[in-house]
Amino acid sequence: MFDAKKLLDQFLGSQIPGMSGGSVKDRAGQATQLAKNNPLATGAILAAVLGTKTGRNIAGNVAAVGGIAAIAGLGYLAYKNYQSGKSPEAVPQPAPQTEKPLLTPPTDSPFHPQSPALTNDFALTLVRAMIAAAKADGHIDAGERANIMDKVHAVDLGAEAEAFIENELANPVDIDDLVTAARTEEQKVEIYAASRLTIDPDTRAERGYLDLLAGRLGLNDALIEHIDATVSAAKVRV
Repeated sequence: MFDAKKLLDQFLGSQIPGMSGGSVKDRAGQATQLAKNNPLATGAILAAVLGTKTGRNIAGNVAAVGGIAAIAGLGYLAYKNYQSGKSPEAVPQPAPQTEKPLLTPPTDSPFHPQSPALTNDFALTLVRAMIAAAKADGHIDAGERANIMDKVHAVDLGAEAEAFIENELANPVDIDDLVTAARTEEQKVEIYAASRLTIDPDTRAERGYLDLLAGRLGLNDALIEHIDATVSAAKVRV
């Protein structure tokens, strides 16, 4: 089995070639500029070539952290704000371009990136959730799949990971599998957060898919509103 956590980094941009050290703000600026100049050089392009705007939107602390840590951090922040009992409008959200990194979950939290719950299998579930969300508007036909795979080959993810992506693109979305993989409420939050991070629900099909996923996961409306607000605040237009 390939390293699903590494593949998730490719989706969300923490493994970006040519990005030097420095503060979160510095790395975020480099990631944004690199995405403009050479999209195929950025990990986040894998989401972009799946027909979404994620590769153009993720920047700031999310791009700098990337991968499972970004999803865990966004999920933890949304869940923490939800538990506060405040409305999303009353909770300050972090600006995408900021020195302050994403809030790191406590080490004993199920959201912590090193939690035993965040296995390679669950990382694979998050990747599958992102691909499923990217297909939500139904625009990926056989020709588009071939075009996507040409770009995926250019990123050089490895034969096994490429075959996995090709298979996920070709087959219908199985929400039951995604829901069954979530064994805790925290994992349900992360699956929805990863899906919401992949797409902006600009169409009825995308909004309908997210609503269906939330309902099948059993997440209540207030929690969904917090996740939506937290993820929206983590995106920028570049």
